Amino acid sequence: MADTPDGSGGRAPGKLSKKRYQRELHRLQTELVKLQEWVHSEGARLVVVFEGRDAAGKGSTIKRVTAHLNPRVARIVALPRPTERERTQWYFQRYAAQLPSAGEIVLFDRSWYNRAGVERVMGYCTPEEYRLFLRQCPVFERMLVEDGILLRKYWFSVSDEVQEQRLRRRLADPVRRWKMSRIDLESLTRWEDYSQAKDEMFAHTDIPEAPWYVVESDDKRRARVNMIAHLLSTVPYRDILPPGLDLPSRPPATSYQRPPRTLQTYVPDHAAGLE
Repeated sequence: MADTPDGSGGRAPGKLSKKRYQRELHRLQTELVKLQEWVHSEGARLVVVFEGRDAAGKGSTIKRVTAHLNPRVARIVALPRPTERERTQWYFQRYAAQLPSAGEIVLFDRSWYNRAGVERVMGYCTPEEYRLFLRQCPVFERMLVEDGILLRKYWFSVSDEVQEQRLRRRLADPVRRWKMSRIDLESLTRWEDYSQAKDEMFAHTDIPEAPWYVVESDDKRRARVNMIAHLLSTVPYRDILPPGLDLPSRPPATSYQRPPRTLQTYVPDHAAGLE
């Protein structure tokens, strides 16, 4: 059962070939660098929210978005569980502290929508806290947009069959097993609970000032290029030409004598054993 309609009239699109994917991804990443330079030059503030089910491909898409960006301009925010002190604060307070200043891009790998998803489903917040969130969230986001922040919200949709396949692969992969937790495993048994939570969240927070955009992600390659292409299409950036730079000539050597290499400790040539 699909999380949301895929927009293809009931027929899921075929997988995007690796060759076409890599060619288009490189083109889009080149445009993302232009977007970054525009944000930096114009003093714009861009916030991109990534939400969705576990194993829906949010993290891998964020990696492709930031692969060639300057970490001083574009940063990823993935907050841990709140501290005891943070639990006593206004719910949005610790997220507001991460918002961008002029010339910055912030990508939220999960965001304030934790309250509408995992916290609600797993019982980590009270019904009163949940209802307060649904009332305050649209107000909070309208305030961000009214202040000039470019806010984009993406929900990564995955079918239950594909999610289970990905979670099983994670469990079997020693380099990705760290991504798994009890909460991730419960996402399988609580599929309908998460569906209901997502639908109710959309009903309250899919507002004209900050709409939700759904990314079909059973095919991760297709999801990545679709999401990046859409993001680029929603921001009125332009190509900012960098100042011309010329590589200077290396000055002639002087009488300075460097210390012997034997005084330095080198990393062993592990690669030599692979040849």
